[in-house]
Amino acid sequence: MIIDIVKVFVPATLAFIVGIILTPLLTRYLYVNQLWKKKAGKVALGGGETPIFNQLHKEREVGTPKMGGVIIWVSSILVIVGLWLLSKLVPIESTLKLDFLSRNQTWLPLMTLIIGALVGLLDDYLDITESKDHRAGGLSLKKRLLVVAIIGLLAGSWFYFKLDVASVSFFGNSTVPLGILFIPFFALVTMALYSGGVIDGIDGLAGGIFAIIYAAYAGIAFYQQQINLAAFCAVIVGSILAFLWFNIPPARFYMSETGSMALTITLAVVAFMTDILGEGRGIFVLPIIALPLALTTLSVIVQMLSKKMRHGKKVFLVAPLHHHFEAIGWPAYKVTMRYWVIGIMFALLGLIVALIR
Repeated sequence: MIIDIVKVFVPATLAFIVGIILTPLLTRYLYVNQLWKKKAGKVALGGGETPIFNQLHKEREVGTPKMGGVIIWVSSILVIVGLWLLSKLVPIESTLKLDFLSRNQTWLPLMTLIIGALVGLLDDYLDITESKDHRAGGLSLKKRLLVVAIIGLLAGSWFYFKLDVASVSFFGNSTVPLGILFIPFFALVTMALYSGGVIDGIDGLAGGIFAIIYAAYAGIAFYQQQINLAAFCAVIVGSILAFLWFNIPPARFYMSETGSMALTITLAVVAFMTDILGEGRGIFVLPIIALPLALTTLSVIVQMLSKKMRHGKKVFLVAPLHHHFEAIGWPAYKVTMRYWVIGIMFALLGLIVALIR
């Protein structure tokens, strides 16, 4: 037990330290190259204007760099690969026990972390590059969703064909057999989690929520004796906390797509890894543990349907939901702190449900 605890917490601490060390280097690069949006504001999903959002964020979006999520995945990868290399170069008992890169637990989530991060990085780069008509670009929502869907289908296929997973756990000891439909179900869950990534819109909000979610799944994996997976989740938590140290108001940089895409796609894999494979209920408790992400997505869907079916009438002043709270007068820090509180409470509730046998 003590060895397992060390295996989880030492890499997490190392990831935090590495992130803190790397941040000044990244910050200097981002500011010297002015890697931020050149024009504030955004376009609604339906193609219209977003005047309330633009008014709330007109002074935040310009002058603060994007791509801060690089700290999260670079720190995580350096620690994961570094401990693996150390175990190969210095194969003594302590280094061998700290190595948690394994084919059956961490290869797949590591690959999705890298792929999601690189695709998100490309989108961020395009978003901050001014075109000739002075409008920032970025990959369209359809293109990003297509990429996420492909990643989800590939990961789902790996689970189905390589790991023989064709069902998901339900409450109690029951399971829901899906057969070949497990693959598109995996993709749908991945896309749903990715859509919750728009929670990245207020200083410190996304970082805190993702740290809470990954900490909960680290606990679930540890309880299910998936120690390598628990260490992987803990490393991500440590890296997020390093990012969060510099992202709390006023943010030095934003997580943006390179962070949110990597974290949401990888979270889908982690949730499925702690399900049938871990003899747990990782998918069943996902909507509970990730409730802030679910509410974020739901608020956008409700807003779009309301405007379409009620001739332009809105449910919220602005969507996603956290921006609605800003619009009614809540200070940004109050929105962030209250989301953290809600996130912690539901993460604990999800842990309880996951651990009940």
